[in-house]
Amino acid sequence: METNLAVLIDGDNIPSAYIKEMMEEIAKYGNPTIKRIYGDWTKPHLVKWKNVLLENAINPIQQYGYTQGKNATDSAMIIDAMDILYSDKVDGFCLVSSDSDFTRLATRLREAGKNVIGIGEKKTPEPFIVACDRFIYIEILKSSDKDNEQESEKGGKTSKKKNVDKITPKVVRLISQTISDVADEDGWAFLGDVGSLLQKKQPNFDSRNYGFQKLTPMIHSIDKFEIESRTNQSSKFKLIYVRNKD
Repeated sequence: METNLAVLIDGDNIPSAYIKEMMEEIAKYGNPTIKRIYGDWTKPHLVKWKNVLLENAINPIQQYGYTQGKNATDSAMIIDAMDILYSDKVDGFCLVSSDSDFTRLATRLREAGKNVIGIGEKKTPEPFIVACDRFIYIEILKSSDKDNEQESEKGGKTSKKKNVDKITPKVVRLISQTISDVADEDGWAFLGDVGSLLQKKQPNFDSRNYGFQKLTPMIHSIDKFEIESRTNQSSKFKLIYVRNKD
């Protein structure tokens, strides 16, 4: 059964340039049955959003700023989210914003048993990130798209990736500890379980942040881990296992 998602976008806080990649990313996690964007559409800074709403079937919600310096969009989005929650028409929410004001909303939706995916810029405050089940930086979505174009132009050769995070000792320790947490008696851990636990420990963990499309090549690039491919008896697919080197 497909997962139905409510996609709620803070138009004042997210640039429209990312809309294509953002909607493609959301489609990986479920069917966006509700798509709404909030903002004061009388303001000139939202003009670029107006041009892409129809082609992406996103419903604009008008919200006037009643008081100067206050963001009325936040309140409208929060009220709508709670109405949708109580209607019980969706299985999860995608909150698109870089604003920490949605931290309590994300927490409340998860308390109600809903899956919450956050999407925002790298400037997003930590409290909102950790309040989500998964948090995706929109910058990596744009980067991934450009990398794919460059690879096609260069005959499939991977081009040097820019603007990616460095794999620090802290990241290596996180992966190492997570492998130990799910490993068998011989120290081997199924990579799928490792990835799932990494996501729970750190919602914004994503191999794309470090320039890798998948977790396997990222693990492969770190000399502190061993990787083993095993044949699955019940299917054609190979299972990837990983363990810490002695």
